[in-house]
Amino acid sequence: MSRIGRIPVEVKKDNINVTIKDNKVTIESPKGKLTQDYDDMIEIKYEKPFIYVNRKNDSKRVRSMHGLYRNLINNMVTGVTDGFTKVLQIIGVGYKAEVKENDLVLSLGFAHPVVYTLPAGISCKVEANTKIFVSGIDKKQVGQVCAEVRAFRPPEPYKGKGIRYENEYVRKKVGKTGVK
Repeated sequence: MSRIGRIPVEVKKDNINVTIKDNKVTIESPKGKLTQDYDDMIEIKYEKPFIYVNRKNDSKRVRSMHGLYRNLINNMVTGVTDGFTKVLQIIGVGYKAEVKENDLVLSLGFAHPVVYTLPAGISCKVEANTKIFVSGIDKKQVGQVCAEVRAFRPPEPYKGKGIRYENEYVRKKVGKTGVK
């Protein structure tokens, strides 16, 4: 039995609706609605207040999917109750960010500002022009948006300038040694 897969997912709040039908799990709350397809060899049952994930046989593929689907469902429950937030930090002289309507406008040392349109379900907040808070109910989508924003100017290894995750460590390289 998978150590992660055998742990039931607890649905703590009463305002969460869980529907399991036609190999789809749908979790809905006032914050939003998330849907996840699952494999035929995985069996999912909802008995208030727990969601149980079981497997029908012990083949290697099904064993690997067991813990995966349990974690995906756990992330869905966490997303519709609390939501997910990631923080990006901008480091560099003159680098800044601001939110205009549904766009994130970044000044990253290019000749033009970089405009990133936020997808539906993702909200963005900028603090002190250098901290970007990306939040939403879907963990995968929040991570994808952060990765796309970071890709505009990843941290460079000499001065450390660029966009990085809040707790990311950038190993710096030694520059030129100078003339002797």
